[in-house]
Amino acid sequence: MKRRTKVILASTALLVAAGAVIAARSARPAAAAGDSVAVTRGDVVEKALAVGTIEPEVEISVKTKVGGVVRQMLVQPGTWVRAGAPLMEIRPDPTPVELVDARRQVQLRQIDVDNAGREMDRQKALTDRDLAPRQALESAQRTRDEAALQLRMAREKLELLEHGSIRGSGAGVESTVRSPIDGFVLEKMVETGDPVTPLSTYQEGTVLMRMADMAHLIFRGTVDEIDVGKLHEGMPVEIKIGALPDARIQGTVRRISLKAKKEENATTFPVEISLTRTAGATLRAGLSANAEIIVRRRDHVLTLPERVVTFNGDTATVEVAGPDGARVRRRIRTGLSDAITVEVTSGLREGEKVLEKPAKKIE
Repeated sequence: MKRRTKVILASTALLVAAGAVIAARSARPAAAAGDSVAVTRGDVVEKALAVGTIEPEVEISVKTKVGGVVRQMLVQPGTWVRAGAPLMEIRPDPTPVELVDARRQVQLRQIDVDNAGREMDRQKALTDRDLAPRQALESAQRTRDEAALQLRMAREKLELLEHGSIRGSGAGVESTVRSPIDGFVLEKMVETGDPVTPLSTYQEGTVLMRMADMAHLIFRGTVDEIDVGKLHEGMPVEIKIGALPDARIQGTVRRISLKAKKEENATTFPVEISLTRTAGATLRAGLSANAEIIVRRRDHVLTLPERVVTFNGDTATVEVAGPDGARVRRRIRTGLSDAITVEVTSGLREGEKVLEKPAKKIE
């Protein structure tokens, strides 16, 4: 009997001790002072992210009108040249059949010129004796002139095949490829000894070099379909380049594509951004960059970290410490958010403390 009484007393003591622990825990504040954040004033900026590269506004593909083999490279990538400066020399490389045919064409056209000349002399003699109309002489002279022109064209073609250049009639045609613009050589697409095809009506021709005026650069990239509806031309942009972390580059949206494109199961829209200020940064074509397009902003407003705000539909609430240290839920109104910081439009004062959300227990 005494043993049973001792067990009951021991159990009662344990229950009393447990109750005391629970009571003590209940008496503690729900959150320590370090678990709160203050309402402060700051700027909230909503941004849309575009991912892309820095590129020349206009990039030129240099081609040749004369086919053959690259004889000599006169400039290297990175060189700045003026329009008309020589870039490379092309050595004509005709086949034996083409060369023989060109020579035969010169001989045939010479025969036509001789025959047309004799016919014109005959018509002139007849016209002088009033035995033929004046129109016959004019027709013969026109035939002679056309034959002479065909002969000159055949000789120029042969000269081009044999020597790689033609001079005459005030216009030069040569195998030296010259720069079409003032600008930099970005890259060369051929090497010495490579065969090249000419640009013509029937073929695109071999791209020899790519050139651009690096004074006019733009950002080309894509923005997610979720953000494209918020954008319009003229929006300010902040551009960040990974290779130039200290560069502060600004721009404006100048074009938003009307057609989307698919990239790795994501729908994006191409955008172009004009660079308005580079702050002296040396930019190179092809640099990877992120463009933060400023959609909306609020300056010097009351702000809170968004993590302490609970959203339930259109209702936003936070928890503050009550007079007894217990958590008290308060309804507030929020404005602009950048997904990290949210604007507080009512319900809190500057400097007021807001409790952090309690950590979730891992069971």
